[in-house]
Amino acid sequence: MRTFALTVNGEAVAVEADPEARLLDVLRGPLGLVGSRFGCGLGLCGACAVRLDGEVVHSCDTPIWSAEGREVVTIEGLGSGGEPHPVQWALLAEQAAQCGFCISGIAVTAAALLETNPRPTADDVARALDRHLCRCGVQQRIIRAVIRAGEAA
Repeated sequence: MRTFALTVNGEAVAVEADPEARLLDVLRGPLGLVGSRFGCGLGLCGACAVRLDGEVVHSCDTPIWSAEGREVVTIEGLGSGGEPHPVQWALLAEQAAQCGFCISGIAVTAAALLETNPRPTADDVARALDRHLCRCGVQQRIIRAVIRAGEAA
């Protein structure tokens, strides 16, 4: 066990963990941030997506040691002060989350997309979210929601 210092959703934290522990397990376990989900465990489905120093990563295959001294943003860190992020608001407005299992990773990735491309096309959104699996069949609603969020910002 070792203590790791990092910033999570704007707050400096120190957490004790095995150096090979997955970032996802540390977020969900000792830090109590359960919005990121365990899906495949191989970095293929996107349910666990978070931002690490601004880059979208799959936290299920990111060891905690690689996050030391870095900034992590989870779904819980997108909004602030009870105010949802525009992506979160638009996903709700478009009723784009069915079971909700994949949506936290999608929202984190969509927010990252909008920072670099505030007015994406449907093709831009589809490319950005290509590695996210949603089995509920609401992909078109998700794409509309991300475009809507860009228009609202």
